[in-house]
Amino acid sequence: MSTQARGWRRHYTLFLLFMVSAVSLIDRQIMGIVIEPIKAEFHVTDTQIGLLTGLGFSLVYCLFAIPIGRFADRANRRNLIGLCCAGWSAMTLLCGCATSYWGLALARLGVAIGESGSGAASMSMIADLYPPHQRAKAISVFMLGAPIGALLGLSAGAWIAYDYGWRQAFVWVAVPGLVTAVLLRLSGWEPRRGTWESPTAGSTPHESLWPVLRGAWQCSPFVRIACAGALLAFSGYAFSIWSTAFLVRTHGLTLKDAGTLMGLVAGPGAIIGSLSSGWLTAHLGRRDSRWQLGVPIIGALLAFPMAAGFALYPAGSPWLLGALHIPRAAAFMFGMSVFGMWWMAPSYTAIAQLIAPARRATLIAVYNFGIMALGAGFGPLAVGVLSDHLGQLAGANALRWALVICASGYLLASAILLSVLKPYTQVAQETRLRFG
Repeated sequence: MSTQARGWRRHYTLFLLFMVSAVSLIDRQIMGIVIEPIKAEFHVTDTQIGLLTGLGFSLVYCLFAIPIGRFADRANRRNLIGLCCAGWSAMTLLCGCATSYWGLALARLGVAIGESGSGAASMSMIADLYPPHQRAKAISVFMLGAPIGALLGLSAGAWIAYDYGWRQAFVWVAVPGLVTAVLLRLSGWEPRRGTWESPTAGSTPHESLWPVLRGAWQCSPFVRIACAGALLAFSGYAFSIWSTAFLVRTHGLTLKDAGTLMGLVAGPGAIIGSLSSGWLTAHLGRRDSRWQLGVPIIGALLAFPMAAGFALYPAGSPWLLGALHIPRAAAFMFGMSVFGMWWMAPSYTAIAQLIAPARRATLIAVYNFGIMALGAGFGPLAVGVLSDHLGQLAGANALRWALVICASGYLLASAILLSVLKPYTQVAQETRLRFG
């Protein structure tokens, strides 16, 4: 195969992986749109919603992520990702058939099982599709799937839920995932594992899980980057799940207008954040590898005041865009969406630089474990619990202060990443020497 043909195929495969990432976020974030109608129909509390959207989903995700990640280091990753995408899309469709809270919960757990198998395998494929100096940009393109999926899920999902009911929203957002799964399986390219690195002793696809986990635990930079990623996800998921309900309750928007606003403001902000972080990391990383972590540090320090401003800005005096009322807090939402994305592509790139090819999917799954367990699991749940318990003290402002408290993960994560700058440089240098 010619070099030009290989280049075309790897870019096309990256596009398909981007589509998988997008439909994953569509199917995951649709819950943020339908919180209010589900509460009204099933008569549940904010804590129960937090369990459904956060902890319950993430626990099942984490339970399956590492074993599937280890399997991905041995199997055909393209086929695995396609199967997982088809599975979670089918379960999303079943969410629209739920007639009770527990029926919906079981279907959402099925979504979690499917989604647990795609992220790590996709990252492993991208590391073999592109050489190290191009990975930050490639991963940032892949990460665009998250904000674009959120944009489409929030805006289109809100319109469907408003006009046709929340069940139809689940049914319609399941369709793109089924189509994408078929395209990936039939036309995607599975690259050779370890294309850009030399074989390394002691890290073969046939080693058991425990030596891989033990090696990760002994790598201090990996452990600290994983802890920081979990905290950043904690704050990010807290806001992504609850922002639509916050706009409805606090700023008086309709469900349709709140979803439209999230799509118009948060979606483009996250796209800008994903692209700019990849570009900055690739550009600055040529001078100093510490920028792989420096960009996430700066992003976290800027995201915190933006998140607090969004949560605390008083209601009233909105801007008008046609018939759409835009709260002034949306300016802070945009800033939070930009800087809140600055950690994702650089941190995954940093992880990929630390890990041998035959261990990548497994240890990226471990990294995702922290993101999902603490971030997706406890972020939305913490907001729900705090909102319920702060009601007596803060009244109508309970949700505001719950969000502010959960934004503190940005600050804690930046402190951890600052502590890992020096050891990361040392380990990354050793990895380069080992790979030649």
